[in-house]
Amino acid sequence: MPIHIKARREDIAANVIASGDPARVDLIAGLLSDVKVVNTHRGLKVVTGYYKNTRITLATHGIGAPSAAIVFEELNQLGAKRIVRLGTTGGIRKDTRVGDIIVVTAAAYTQGGCAVGQYMPGICGATGPDPKLTYYIMRGLEERGIPYKYGPVFSSDSFYSESEEFVETMSKYGIIAVEMEAAALFALGWMRGFETACVLVVSDVLHGEGDKGVFLTTEELANVFLKVGEVLLNVYDRYYRAD
Repeated sequence: MPIHIKARREDIAANVIASGDPARVDLIAGLLSDVKVVNTHRGLKVVTGYYKNTRITLATHGIGAPSAAIVFEELNQLGAKRIVRLGTTGGIRKDTRVGDIIVVTAAAYTQGGCAVGQYMPGICGATGPDPKLTYYIMRGLEERGIPYKYGPVFSSDSFYSESEEFVETMSKYGIIAVEMEAAALFALGWMRGFETACVLVVSDVLHGEGDKGVFLTTEELANVFLKVGEVLLNVYDRYYRAD
């Protein structure tokens, strides 16, 4: 029985959008109707409402993989069949700029880290998203003429440890951006049997070109998050309404 999300099974929809920032939950909730707050325990705000005729839950997962893994696990226990993370990220590849949209195709992580090591000691987990759900998201962005980038990210366990050497190394490995939760989401999805995807908005860049020193908040990136949020809601309504 979930102990951090104080909700009942009937409170959680099969289709979930999860974000680290509760302000992002509030923002996307403005696109829903008949919205009900189903959890505020431990600051993990969770709401459920309707987009057109499709029931959707928006959830706060906090910062970092250990916090997020608890939320992903409990949402799944309460009936979530698929979870899309809508988050922020730091751009690593030199063509990334603040405000860019990134569809994540895989997530690397430090061996034994990102909470995944606790589940699979000595094994690097399968940290790719569900391909069909990810394809539907890409298709939805393209149909609306919304530009995006795609590629693998690095899921870090430390927000302030990045260095010039880190950026250079990750770039050599083909990593497009750094964030903190995607690897845990993807690994848990395959382990527990729920579908996953991740779409990120670049809030800052680490590669030293263009927007270096800029770090934008959910509020400052609200227009981008609303565009992406509407695409995700439409994907759920178009392809997963039966759930």
